[in-house]
Amino acid sequence: MIKYLSKTNRQALAGVALLRLDFNTKDDWRMEAVLPTVKLLAKTASKVVIVSHRGRPDGGEIVNGRPKGFPADLHLHRDAVRLARFIKRKVKFVSHFRFDEIKQMIARAPRGSVFMLDNLRFLKSEEANDPSFARQLAALADFYVNDAFAVDHRANASVAAITKFLPSYAGLELEAEIAALSKVMVKPAHPLVLILGGAKASDKLGVISFFERKADSFLLGGASANSILALKGVNVKRSLREKDPKTLMALGAVAKQGNVVLPADFIWSKDAILDIGPKSAALFNKKIAPARTIIWSGPLGLIEKKAYAKGSVAIARAIGRNRKAFSITGGGETVMFLKQYRLDKKFSFISTGGGAMLDFLAGEKLPGIEALKNN
Repeated sequence: MIKYLSKTNRQALAGVALLRLDFNTKDDWRMEAVLPTVKLLAKTASKVVIVSHRGRPDGGEIVNGRPKGFPADLHLHRDAVRLARFIKRKVKFVSHFRFDEIKQMIARAPRGSVFMLDNLRFLKSEEANDPSFARQLAALADFYVNDAFAVDHRANASVAAITKFLPSYAGLELEAEIAALSKVMVKPAHPLVLILGGAKASDKLGVISFFERKADSFLLGGASANSILALKGVNVKRSLREKDPKTLMALGAVAKQGNVVLPADFIWSKDAILDIGPKSAALFNKKIAPARTIIWSGPLGLIEKKAYAKGSVAIARAIGRNRKAFSITGGGETVMFLKQYRLDKKFSFISTGGGAMLDFLAGEKLPGIEALKNN
């Protein structure tokens, strides 16, 4: 059973907390999502040590415990500064990985101190889920809190192995993620509509398989729709589509499902489909309007360019108009797009996960969550 922070006696949270977060976004929306957990621990724990990551660092090295040669934008110093502004207290940034020194620094610090270590992915042992490294991290604290749902589909040391060495809890945001996503999987209100777009069809196949008999409609766009149209003999020209034989075989089976709805028209540019057209938006809206559960993953066009974002905007607005539906979306690209058009508040729940949300909705076991269950 997962131990939730919200249901834990405050006395159990009185020591030093090791808090795993995920700051891997272009702005602060993931940081803002976990502020309730940070603020709670700042009150209950004697000290808080935050660990996180950005990107997939390459080309640098660790010299005397200090990262050298990594891209400047992958360091977490700016995240420490921004978090300090949010919680209105100093966040001490630790720029090296000399753990004996860090432990002494924490021990000497006054009660209420908040620390943030640099990007854990600078260390190869993080993504290797190295138990020795996890033990080093665990030595810094008395208990561990995971509030990094977006990375829970990765078996990293600070996500999975760490739970073998400390009492471990799910943070407030992670608890909300599990509750919201479980709700649409176990007892969704019908009609249940899934809108699946984006540049990769392969990462949607698990979700389609899980909801094949549960969903009333799958509204497909992006690479998934292009690939199925090509399988049906439609000339999609240079449009983005899947080429892997196994993925195409699976998409061929998807195409035969009676609940799959493909776009009726498109916006083209240089022999490539870059957005759904107005007829498609109207067709999709007819399915969205009466829905009582809506799950959206992946844009329906090249949203980086305003000319090809109209289809996705139309769908987001259609979802927003349906106030009776429980609507969920997630993924950095989709969320940033919704925020740009001020449509993010129209959804019932925005998941901080992209790949993690898709894996969860596909019924897969996420290493981070499984580790909490087995703690």
